[in-house]
Amino acid sequence: MNTLNVLLIEDDMIEVMKLNRAKSSLQLNHKITEANNGEDALKLLEQKDNLPDIILLDLNMPKINGIEFLKILKADDRLKYIPTIILTTSNNQRDLLECYKIGVAGYVLKPLKYEEYVSKIEKLLAYWSINELITA
Repeated sequence: MNTLNVLLIEDDMIEVMKLNRAKSSLQLNHKITEANNGEDALKLLEQKDNLPDIILLDLNMPKINGIEFLKILKADDRLKYIPTIILTTSNNQRDLLECYKIGVAGYVLKPLKYEEYVSKIEKLLAYWSINELITA
């Protein structure tokens, strides 16, 4: 199984801690880089020699929201190939449709129960670690 380089774009520190906690309790050695908003994420993505394998993106963020961020990402010839998975509490159908229209690799609802969250994260990362990913 491949070790993933994951970019997590999430403004809620509790959510960031939750993902890191899930990763360590599952004893996964994926590398998680955190960006607190879309602008910070875009700065990180300018380092073309160190692009993430996958991006986990929250939709509700200040400054650039998730959907705006996706549009910027997909308009970039190099970044548009990075599989981007929405990790959100929003089960708004409009968001869901819009994200798939722009081109997301997945749309995962964050469950309220921590155990269910860990189980979802485990499956999500396992799935992407067996995929053939493009290295830009």
